[in-house]
Amino acid sequence: MDVSRTRRTLRTTAALGSCCLALVSGCSVPGGGSAEDGSTTAQQAAVPVSVTDLQNQYLKVIKNVLPSVVQIEASRDLGSGVVYDGSGRIVTNAHVVGNEKTFRVTTANSEEPLTASLVYSYPEQDLAVIRLDKVPDGLKPASFGDTQKVQVGQITLAMGSPLGLSSSVTEGIVSATGRTVTENPEGGGTGATIANMVQTSAAINPGNSGGALVDLDGRVIGIPTLAASDPDLGGSAAPGIGFAIPASMVKTIADQIVKQGRVTDSGRAALGVTARTVVDENYQPAGVAVVSVQPGGAADRAGIRTGDIITKVGDDHITTITSLAVSLASDRPGQRTTVTYSREGVRRTVGVTLGGQ
Repeated sequence: MDVSRTRRTLRTTAALGSCCLALVSGCSVPGGGSAEDGSTTAQQAAVPVSVTDLQNQYLKVIKNVLPSVVQIEASRDLGSGVVYDGSGRIVTNAHVVGNEKTFRVTTANSEEPLTASLVYSYPEQDLAVIRLDKVPDGLKPASFGDTQKVQVGQITLAMGSPLGLSSSVTEGIVSATGRTVTENPEGGGTGATIANMVQTSAAINPGNSGGALVDLDGRVIGIPTLAASDPDLGGSAAPGIGFAIPASMVKTIADQIVKQGRVTDSGRAALGVTARTVVDENYQPAGVAVVSVQPGGAADRAGIRTGDIITKVGDDHITTITSLAVSLASDRPGQRTTVTYSREGVRRTVGVTLGGQ
């Protein structure tokens, strides 16, 4: 399964469709009769109320949160963003901003697009912050939730500008948490390996990137970033499999950008090496060769040298650069692990205290 970015090229023609949401109220006694104790009548009266309550909650969340979701237009691409604070800062995906420095932003309260400038882009986590050049009246920052409280089965709403259709909303559930996903750089992503992503069945389409994945309390629990694609179907989207960067990581990165103008501590573990994938005699990926070692870094302190071939980190077998990134993505700086490598044909295993990046 490949994962590709979800921004939209403006020159692409959008295919429009329609959909409806049917709410099932439940069952009743055939013929509408009442039980002798009157309980059926009470149950029948309660069901429509619960359906109405759910619908009203949807409406409330959309009304409260949608004004915090904006459309971002670069010179050739279009995506979404979430208002981060009252000073006009907006968090989005790094692959939405690309190499651009200036943008056109359409907010819920602006009839005409506003101008914005890049504050900082952090492709390693596919996050970026831009800032409106002029803050409009009524700009409403979003409220971000606690990633630790996100549960599988929880109802979610994805808000953004899929296919250029601003202020669009799709609905689904949290399908899984804790996913580690590597972006496909050939699909336009940054190539980042991102840990602890929220998987959702809410439709994530081109243009949703950088928008909001929201719970029914009106809190942003993630930034929609990736949609899965099936290589067996020519790379077409796999329906109902989308991924969002968790709110905790969004806040960690965005807060540093806001306060310091850059990211100084990503919270991601690192070995402190640059490396490349090597192949065996059958031309199959067989490990990661160390090209250089950062002085004083985790690998250097563990005695790993240039030319060593890493084949295992902890219990994870390492065959490619991507598998190394995936293995490290869920680890934290300061964590202890082991690294198995070969040097001049001799296999060795050493303990390593992971560094940061």
